[in-house]
Amino acid sequence: MLDSEIKGQLKAYLERLQRPIELVATLDDSDKGQEMRSLLKDIVDCSDKVSLREETSTTYVPSFAIGVPGETPRIRFAGLPMGHEFTSLVLALLQTGGHPPKVEQSVIDQIKGLPGSFNFETFISLSCHNCPDVVQALNLMAVLNPGITSTMIDGAMFQDVVNARQIMAVPTVYRNDIEFGAGRMLIEEILAKVDTGAAERAAATLGEKEAFDVLVVGGGPAGAAAAIYAARKGIRTGVLAERFGGQVMDTLGIENFISVKETEGPKLVAALEQHVKAYDVDVMNLQRAAKLTPAAEEGGLIEVQLENGASLKSKSVILATGARWREMNVPGETEYKAKGVCFCPHCDGPLFKGKRVAVIGGGNSGVEAAIDLAGIVAHVTLLEFADTLRADAVLQKKLYSLPNVAVIKSAQTTEVTGDGQKVNGISYKDRLTEEIKHVELEGIFVQIGLLPNTDWLKGTLELSKFGEIVIDAKGHTSVPGVFAAGDCTTVPYKQIIIAMGAGATASLSAFDHLIRS
Repeated sequence: MLDSEIKGQLKAYLERLQRPIELVATLDDSDKGQEMRSLLKDIVDCSDKVSLREETSTTYVPSFAIGVPGETPRIRFAGLPMGHEFTSLVLALLQTGGHPPKVEQSVIDQIKGLPGSFNFETFISLSCHNCPDVVQALNLMAVLNPGITSTMIDGAMFQDVVNARQIMAVPTVYRNDIEFGAGRMLIEEILAKVDTGAAERAAATLGEKEAFDVLVVGGGPAGAAAAIYAARKGIRTGVLAERFGGQVMDTLGIENFISVKETEGPKLVAALEQHVKAYDVDVMNLQRAAKLTPAAEEGGLIEVQLENGASLKSKSVILATGARWREMNVPGETEYKAKGVCFCPHCDGPLFKGKRVAVIGGGNSGVEAAIDLAGIVAHVTLLEFADTLRADAVLQKKLYSLPNVAVIKSAQTTEVTGDGQKVNGISYKDRLTEEIKHVELEGIFVQIGLLPNTDWLKGTLELSKFGEIVIDAKGHTSVPGVFAAGDCTTVPYKQIIIAMGAGATASLSAFDHLIRS
């Protein structure tokens, strides 16, 4: 199952085991069952601290669990944890074997202190780059707390369960057989949902912080660059982020980041976070800003109010709140999010194997999504509002060569339809004839660009007609002491490398403001 190079690497990792672990498998004679048996034998061959036994009763066949001999295992893999999930497997082996996790001690203490019993099931696809974060978080919780179990379920392998539960997006998490959440979640986000007092404690802690010299709102490439440049000046720097990494976490392939031939969004974000934390930066993750109050007088403090009721003060503020997926804003879209309406073809595409889907948008993102999906689903209908596609010519040529793709131009989406549980079609208006038409399908992938995350700033500083923060060449906004950078601004091109440069510019301008104030 594993080639010699990977087995060599796995053997090196398993030398870190501090206690014996046991693999408990429920297998069958299917191809996947035989592949799983081969994988488990390869793991056992890599360490004398790992043993294997088989059992006959479990909900998911084939599957295997990881535990300590003599105890009921609390981590299970219903599927082959390869691809993006191979790291989840390695971490589960190491952490079950006593290797310490790389999380804050306060997080470990919070997990150990959770009362009650929680049975988590996470439905994933092996092509999803967000799923491992959720699987690894829940697996760690299961290692640290005897009242918690975690099961990873490959939706492509257990299609009957996916259909029965009408799961149409990954990762989707169930807690005690009730849907708990969908989409990428950090371990802190999961804890905030199960630990009811966490938000109040976090608000109290934030409210006690001293004023910053520079407070960066946003943890994407622009925010990270701004924080690094500020911290290197030796001034008190804070980063307030709803999700460190921002949209980059949802980006699969990155091939235009200069000096790095190719990488993936989560890998780049991990490097950014490591770089930021190498300096004395107070990173406040999973926090959303709600209001900006300018300084009452020159040289005074600017206040940023948070949704949890806390507030932070700073001598200068850099806004780097990024952007989010643009929605269609038609009836039915909100109701059927994660029930057929999706935004990530790489993550959710495998769940629509053999089904009919639509892609909304004829730019590079939309055409690339249609091409990717055409290799998985039965049929793709691409809908474009304009009378021509905007994608690069090479992408269009590939798209039109595919036999299971239909392109409809001059199409204005009017409604997402469904049966109350999941999507069953989409309606659009032919802009040439004004005729309303309907396409029966099971999934819709929206790829129509981004919206700046600036709603909370309306009425506070100058925004463009598109909601972007208006800045000058040095990142100044219309409010003294407040600067901005990245995709939330009027910068003409929304690119990672441009956002980083803009973050550095805004940070240098903020420092210049401080020394002149």
